[in-house]
Amino acid sequence: MTKSRRRTGQIAEDLIAERLAAAGWEIVERNARTRYGELDIVALDGRVLVFVEVKAARAGTSYGPEKPILSIDFNKQRRVRRLGTAWMAERRRCPSFDDIRFDAVGVTLDRYDQAVEVEHIRGAF
Repeated sequence: MTKSRRRTGQIAEDLIAERLAAAGWEIVERNARTRYGELDIVALDGRVLVFVEVKAARAGTSYGPEKPILSIDFNKQRRVRRLGTAWMAERRRCPSFDDIRFDAVGVTLDRYDQAVEVEHIRGAF
């Protein structure tokens, strides 16, 4: 991954984490490492443990799907579910929760790093 793409992704993840926290969610962990890879955001939405996958793109770029959220295809969904399972198994102090959910968020940024579109699908997969 190029530095530019990594920076775009980090800006989007920061934005989404701030928005979730402002909406009353508890951010449990960001860039959570497991033996299988990394989860973008792990949060509590009330009593629901949510694994949030964030995809970002720059407005006007010609590579990839039309919207960043469309990059979260079946294979990526399967990978994030596996990562979520591993995250829970590897944590001794997993927060108390009543349910689990996997959300998908697509963020489109302009050339000034401002979000021009944010699409959040709760329970996306």
